Amino acid sequence: MVVSIVQPTSSGPRKNRRKLSKKKFQPADAVEHSNIDDEIMNGDEVVEVGVDVEETAESSIPTTFPDGGEDDDLMIGTDDVPSTSAPAFPPLPISAGQTTLKSETRRIAIPPHRMTPLKKDWINIFGPLTEMLGLQVRMNVQRKCVEVRTSKHTKEIGSLQKGADFVKAYALGFDVNDAIALLRLDDLYLDSFEIKDVKTLHGDHLSRAIGRIAGQDGKTKFTIENASRTRIVLADTKIHIMGSFQNIKVARDAIVSLILGSPPGKVYAGLRTVSSRMKQRAL
Repeated sequence: MVVSIVQPTSSGPRKNRRKLSKKKFQPADAVEHSNIDDEIMNGDEVVEVGVDVEETAESSIPTTFPDGGEDDDLMIGTDDVPSTSAPAFPPLPISAGQTTLKSETRRIAIPPHRMTPLKKDWINIFGPLTEMLGLQVRMNVQRKCVEVRTSKHTKEIGSLQKGADFVKAYALGFDVNDAIALLRLDDLYLDSFEIKDVKTLHGDHLSRAIGRIAGQDGKTKFTIENASRTRIVLADTKIHIMGSFQNIKVARDAIVSLILGSPPGKVYAGLRTVSSRMKQRAL
């Protein structure tokens, strides 16, 4: 592209200065045509200066790079980037996860009304703890508690917690055969709540609520247990449930409905629907 610069003559300097100031804000093509018109009309001398814009643009871009590298070497420097390799640790021995470095002890309190059944079923209680879990167990009659301790025969780290849950389940009133399931299965839990947590009741109202939960000869309680696949213990105003997380929720919802005053027939219908859904999911 050629840009023309007009040099004014002595005849009209003011007029040409005004034109030059206006031409600075015009595009390059308009400036070229206007300069030619001024040359024809006023007879001014035209001095043409050849300026190649493309050549100036290309000359500003460097064609050579330091150390003979390419464009990627110029934009990204790989010399200062630290290495991010994963650390390598030696594998742990097999005995590391089976034994404990320090002996741990748990003390489980036994209610007074459960001490006599504990003495009768003591053989069935300490047998699974010592054989299945490899724990050391003793009954402290003076403190009315059961003490459980790990030993060198303990196989797993979580054995102490399983043993404590087993003894606690028996102390809450569950049968020994039902409590042993806590040792064999990993997804069983204990849940306890009171009637006053749901609704504050006193006197005969509280007695009727407990009667609705138990039912005639324990029929309602057994129905809830079979439908939700849980075990329930009614200890005065306290209710203990043992089972998986979802099953505990089903049984708790049914018991809460009975406490709030729902008739047993309506609760049975809801349990029937829930049990059919559970069977479909199992299939």
